[in-house]
Amino acid sequence: MNSLTDNALMLKVRSGDLDKMALLFQRHHRPLFGFLFHMTRHREASEDLLQNVFYRMLRSRHTFTGEGEFKTWMYSIARNVVKDHMKKSRRDPDSYDAGELAERISASTRTDEMLEHRLEIKALQRALNTLSPESREVLILSRFQDLRYEEIAGVLDISVGAVKVRVHRAINQLRELYTETEQNKPKHGR
Repeated sequence: MNSLTDNALMLKVRSGDLDKMALLFQRHHRPLFGFLFHMTRHREASEDLLQNVFYRMLRSRHTFTGEGEFKTWMYSIARNVVKDHMKKSRRDPDSYDAGELAERISASTRTDEMLEHRLEIKALQRALNTLSPESREVLILSRFQDLRYEEIAGVLDISVGAVKVRVHRAINQLRELYTETEQNKPKHGR
């Protein structure tokens, strides 16, 4: 059963075989959680939103036609869940969980290198948080979620050319903001 495409599985769910949703969850919960976490910057909220996305997919299964890609449909639902969450919570955009990325630093890294790496991560996070939600979203979809431009175009309901322009602009904005942050970062002594 694992050989079925996502579209075929979702069509089975649409037809009433709700157990197939478990396979879709297995395939997509990690990348979808990553998207939600990068958009909300809160682990607990992202876990709740992940469940909400799959609940909405079940509730809205009748809207899946199988003509487009499942991932496009899934991320469209995820975007709406995030938008609803943001409206309700009015989260502070500067509350990104810096510790999450810092945990990935190797244990063998020397202390001064680790400190420098953490400062770079925080600078990058501040720059990412400064981007508009639209720019941050397109970067997350293209760079963190590895969606193809065609898939992003389907999710955002825009042309592939518009996706390319938005990604290019967002990367340039991020680069500029990161450079500004790096120039203004506090110097640490030994």
